[in-house]
Amino acid sequence: MPRLQGDLKERTLQFGIDVLNAVTKLPNDVRGWTVAKQLSRSSTSIGANVWEADSAYTDADFAHRINIARKEANEVLYWLELSRKANLMDATLAGVLEAEVDELQRILGTIVRKTQEYAGRGS
Repeated sequence: MPRLQGDLKERTLQFGIDVLNAVTKLPNDVRGWTVAKQLSRSSTSIGANVWEADSAYTDADFAHRINIARKEANEVLYWLELSRKANLMDATLAGVLEAEVDELQRILGTIVRKTQEYAGRGS
């Protein structure tokens, strides 16, 4: 039975697509390849973990998967800021992606906190 309501799954999927499209614009050199690989992995991992969490059997497993997604979102913020500051990515594009992943990170953090609070009341 799905646990998540709203558009979080679709947003994380779209975010992964947006980042995959953005990394194609990175320089075709070692710097660009390094950042592209890390950004691709961490950004798509957000959605993969959210989607996996949606079918978790226990609250603990659900919170764990959502927390992993939150940590991956934090890693994406690092790579986007690095890309912007190293002039590897257009600042406007990086800013748009940073705003979305920051919001996703906040949503995911709230879900983890509320799930843990709910689980704590049941004990």
